[in-house]
Amino acid sequence: QVQLVESGGGLVQPGGSLRLSCSASGSDYYAIGWFRQAPGKEREGVSCISRSDGSTYYVESVKGRFTIFRDNAKNTVYLQMDNLKPEDTALYYCATKCWWYASTWQGNWGQGTQVTVSS
Repeated sequence: QVQLVESGGGLVQPGGSLRLSCSASGSDYYAIGWFRQAPGKEREGVSCISRSDGSTYYVESVKGRFTIFRDNAKNTVYLQMDNLKPEDTALYYCATKCWWYASTWQGNWGQGTQVTVSS
């Protein structure tokens, strides 16, 4: 079982930046994805990175603003979030899956880290 721990959330002004971290305790996974859930909204996939070759994927709304990358030595995946907008406000989770995986593939999830974008 892979355990994931997110960190790096916080309060930031519109246009600001945050870097989220997802630290994994194991390596039994194919990919690490970032998801977010805002109040009253369903959970949404944000970005994903393949463990094998580092391929990256983004939901359209964050393309050009967010960057996912990894440090294999630290077994950590990061989500660099730039030019943040109020609509990015959500609880962000990382998981051992990408959002297009079958719903029956639950994966492992972190506890979440809150990102709030507000003036």
